[in-house]
Amino acid sequence: MPKDPTYNEDGQEVRSLRDYTEMAYLNYAMYVILDRALPHLGDGLKPVQRRIIYAMSELGLAAGNSPYKKSARTVGDVLGKYHPHGDSAAYEAMVLMAQPFSHRYPLIDGQGNWGSPDDPKSFAAMRYTESRLAPYARLLLAELGQGTVDWGPNFDGTLQEPLQLPAQLPNVLLNGTTGIAVGMACDIPPHNLGEVVAACIQLLEHPKTTDQELLEHLKGPDFPTEAAILATPEDLAQIYQTGRGSLKQRAIWHQEAGEILITALPYQVSGAKVLEQIADQMTAKKLPMLTDLRDESDHENPTRLVLVPRSNRIQTDALMHHLCATTDLEKTQRINLNLIGTDGKPAVKPLRQILREWLQFRTATVRRRLQHRLTQVTDRLHLLDGLLTAFLNLDEVIQIIRTQDRPKPVLMQRFHLTDPQANYILDTRLRQLARLEELQIRAEQADLTAERQDLERTLGSENRLKTRLKKELKAAAAEHADPRRSPILPSAPPAKAFTQTELRTAEPITVVLSKMGWVRAAKGHDLDPAALTYRAGDAYQTKATGTSTQPVIFIDSTGRSYQLPAHSLPSARGQGEPLTRHLTPVSGAHFVAALMAPADQTILMASTAGYGYLCRLQDLQTAKKAGKAALSLPPAAQVLPPLTAQNPQTDHLAAATNTGRLLIFPLKDLPHRSKGKGSKIIALPPAKLKTAEEHPEHLAALCILPANTRLKIHSGQRHLTLKPADLARYHGKRTHRGQLLPTGFRRVNKLSIATPAPQNSI
Repeated sequence: MPKDPTYNEDGQEVRSLRDYTEMAYLNYAMYVILDRALPHLGDGLKPVQRRIIYAMSELGLAAGNSPYKKSARTVGDVLGKYHPHGDSAAYEAMVLMAQPFSHRYPLIDGQGNWGSPDDPKSFAAMRYTESRLAPYARLLLAELGQGTVDWGPNFDGTLQEPLQLPAQLPNVLLNGTTGIAVGMACDIPPHNLGEVVAACIQLLEHPKTTDQELLEHLKGPDFPTEAAILATPEDLAQIYQTGRGSLKQRAIWHQEAGEILITALPYQVSGAKVLEQIADQMTAKKLPMLTDLRDESDHENPTRLVLVPRSNRIQTDALMHHLCATTDLEKTQRINLNLIGTDGKPAVKPLRQILREWLQFRTATVRRRLQHRLTQVTDRLHLLDGLLTAFLNLDEVIQIIRTQDRPKPVLMQRFHLTDPQANYILDTRLRQLARLEELQIRAEQADLTAERQDLERTLGSENRLKTRLKKELKAAAAEHADPRRSPILPSAPPAKAFTQTELRTAEPITVVLSKMGWVRAAKGHDLDPAALTYRAGDAYQTKATGTSTQPVIFIDSTGRSYQLPAHSLPSARGQGEPLTRHLTPVSGAHFVAALMAPADQTILMASTAGYGYLCRLQDLQTAKKAGKAALSLPPAAQVLPPLTAQNPQTDHLAAATNTGRLLIFPLKDLPHRSKGKGSKIIALPPAKLKTAEEHPEHLAALCILPANTRLKIHSGQRHLTLKPADLARYHGKRTHRGQLLPTGFRRVNKLSIATPAPQNSI
């Protein structure tokens, strides 16, 4: 803290530069905090707002039938009498209180251009707009002249201004406010009037109400827009218990005639800016699922943004969640309940403390109002007593006034009157005394006496005072409460931006792999790989069909799997690129198969050793360039081309050896695994030799058979087609040896389906 000043011989104050700058900065900081940026808990207003409201009331701009006046007139009075600052700052504060999209309960009724949600600062100059107080402002001003608040001098000491307004409701929560001071800030969201009053009454009736019980009445913030609040009860409880936190607010949309209509935006979000953000993504080709967007907002529909999807197959929710993550369709609202309390000090307060302190402020205000009225009633009864005495002795009073040079002391002595009573009688015109009637005086006395007794009982009883306060809260709520605008969604799915893969259009694609490991991709599924040109010494190996948004899985000769995005593969217009440019297989390995399918597609992995297993395509996916182990190979075994199973529960598996044995069994008998050697498919003689070429028997071909299909057996240039009835003799249990095929077809090199059904073999 700065040290106390010292003085030199001439009586001049002497301070070090450090102390002086520290003191000056602290004074400035406290001025900004207390007199500029933070609202007062009592009326929820900053000084400039309070002065604008008070100045308008002094100009006779009350709500109702009062005529509008130019805003420049109000700003001039505010600056000249109470707020010696810039006119633009005062006018902007006035505009905010008149904008229904900025204030939940506007304090000013404006006429003219006061801005729009798209551009809140597009309001006309103050010489063009007109204004008067809104009906809600009566809740702040109705009790101002009833001794309810303290007054202080204005900036030049020529006038008095209220230090707070006698708010009948906790305006600090109803309209909220934002402000940036020195070293602190506030972000108080608006709330629903009915909910806040219900919470106040609950706390008034039950002072020991818990935070959870309060939140049963006050559900959460209620913004001027109808956008949804994404917060769980636990999140809101944490915010209101600490006075700090944040929550998300998301736009409201629905589908109509194949289009997406956005009907509500988060608080203080511009529809024009949202459309600009979406248009930027469309220009950058990051939103291929949208073809057009329009702004159809008008007076009847303040927010109506139209998005036109490319087709009705677009997933609307996924698209809107992406836009929520990448545009202002979802906005984080900060909450910092920092305000000036009834003790005049700034602090971050929890909800319960704010309501409790405001109820104390309101109770003190009501008590001062009743006490002020009691004083007025008592004084009036005192004057009526003197007036009644004068009426009963009217002739003598007139005689004294006519004959005495100083009638006041004579009247006081003759009729035992006090100074105010004597002055009141002397100030009363003679013709008024003549018209007075004793019954009228006594009737007014009776009414005022009853009112005084009621006021004294109320002021003397906390319960009666609490009951009166509760009735006034309910009356204010009945006049101004409205339904909640911002729904609270505790379990809404989170916003998630599309990945680069998801943003690409899913186009049919065919991936071609050559024997030397060169790969390329062509659009469509009707490609003839044999018609493509290959490098010298190279030839067609296999192909895979899918969409451009799917990954391609490659299997090498060691049983390892690899993955590449399909859109990254070179075009089939050339001869492609070697896979080794993107992947790093083990030394000596070569690629033997390619797969494209949904991630949950069932895949059959097998080797010539007669072992195999079922897995999901996602089990083969990997982000590593070196791949991952998928199929373990026994010595001298080779990888067989993987097969896709469309109906694993009903399909059968046909397995043929190179010596002509065929075994058919239900595919579901083969276990599911994520990797490994697998389980035995067909029984083979024990391996005694080291190479597959020398092995007398191995698994040569596999084929998945849907129900009621014919099997074609390829043996060199010849083939044999077996009908479902002919296949019955080859059915058996997994791990059996199977039955011999007819003579001439025992050197099997391929199995396929003879029906027009989709080919499963790869």
